[in-house]
Amino acid sequence: MEVEIEKNNIKIITIMYFINAVIEVLAETFSFKMVILIAKPLIPLLLIILYHFTSMKRDKLFYVVLFLSLLTNLFYIPDSKEFLFYALIAYTLHRILLLILIFKMVSIKNYVPFFLSTLPLGFIFFFLVTSSDIPANSYYLIIFQSVMAAVLGGIAIACYSINDTKENSLLLISILLFLALQLVVYIEKYFLKDLHSIFLRPLAMTLNVCAFYIFYKFVIAAEKIKQ
Repeated sequence: MEVEIEKNNIKIITIMYFINAVIEVLAETFSFKMVILIAKPLIPLLLIILYHFTSMKRDKLFYVVLFLSLLTNLFYIPDSKEFLFYALIAYTLHRILLLILIFKMVSIKNYVPFFLSTLPLGFIFFFLVTSSDIPANSYYLIIFQSVMAAVLGGIAIACYSINDTKENSLLLISILLFLALQLVVYIEKYFLKDLHSIFLRPLAMTLNVCAFYIFYKFVIAAEKIKQ
């Protein structure tokens, strides 16, 4: 009986997660600020609750990673340089802990695919940084985030190319979505900062929702392997 109740709770929370995601994407499309203030923080919060119900391990680091995502989402809401800087700090901490969490879940036995994947990604992000107008107080944070993005991509590609398992496939998909999200946010904030686009923010939130959900599925799959 308790197992059935728990399964129903998981289904309900999952449905709530995606309903809230649709509401958030629509709110971003039509710039409904009040709805965004409620729906945006709920994305990581609902995922934290979902993880709590489904994980046997309940890794505290996962909770911290999702909490930093919540903070980043909140700081990105105002169109302000000050809040953008706070968002970059939260996002940088989030990326560091995300990388640590992934290293806890996977192991790289062959570093050749890792370096072959990381270098091209590093060049792409380095090109974006050097060809855009970034505020001085954010420049080194953006550089560091670009390095982290390349490393994350390298890990995911290396793990998948060496061992095509379910958890490595989920990791690869989630990291590719995270990288696409970072590119979209980067383009919106630094390449098209003087232009209003009705597509970029909804696209960013769609990528955000999918990336974190698939990453959550990766963590659950990896935890089951390690039991």
